[in-house]
Amino acid sequence: MSRLGDLILLERTRQKLTRKQVAKKCGISEGYLKDVEEGRRIIQDDQARRILRTLGTSQRNEAEFSLDEIAATVDLGTLAPKPSPAPKPQPKPEPAAKPVSPEEQSGIWLDALSSVLKPVPIMNAGWIQVGRRMTPIQDGKIEGAKPDRVVYFEAPDDSMRAMRIEKGDLVLVVPQSLPIDGAIMLVEYGAHRCLRRIKLLGNSNILLQSGDRALDAEAVSISEIKLVGRAVRVEFSL
Repeated sequence: MSRLGDLILLERTRQKLTRKQVAKKCGISEGYLKDVEEGRRIIQDDQARRILRTLGTSQRNEAEFSLDEIAATVDLGTLAPKPSPAPKPQPKPEPAAKPVSPEEQSGIWLDALSSVLKPVPIMNAGWIQVGRRMTPIQDGKIEGAKPDRVVYFEAPDDSMRAMRIEKGDLVLVVPQSLPIDGAIMLVEYGAHRCLRRIKLLGNSNILLQSGDRALDAEAVSISEIKLVGRAVRVEFSL
């Protein structure tokens, strides 16, 4: 996993700026910037954003992805092309290359990130999108499923607290229409959607398990419910 230092180093190299030039513009020492780029120093958010603004890259990056998401999930060093070697001396100096605008730089990053990150919708119990969350893609899939078919389900209450899922937690759900014994699944039942642990009973019947503090269960026929998907991961805020 890379840190923001990868992004700062790559942008500085792309713009052919020295550490001394960037450090002077940002009001920091050259040694400090070197430690940040090489991952030897923990940098505060406001300091990172000031450096990115100086490089002209922060506006679109912050609008689409948080600094934490970029630092935690993307190996930026593998996404962008390496700087080309310095040209051989020519009899006549070549005209300077046209500088890349901040908008073009942001477009380059968004195109690169789209192959490794996807904004997955967050749905509430009424199946209304209430947000989105950047989620890593591996081998073109998220948890083995097509990226456009996975969702985050926002737990509406504490009915699954016994299974360590509380109100407001985000549960990543992948498509699954058949019951899986022992799995926590997103179920459409009684005109609403909820999370329940599945227990197979046989004869086309299943047990829907839930519980705040004590375990509760309800036996239903598979024909009475619709299985939307299987919960594979839960995320919560401290």
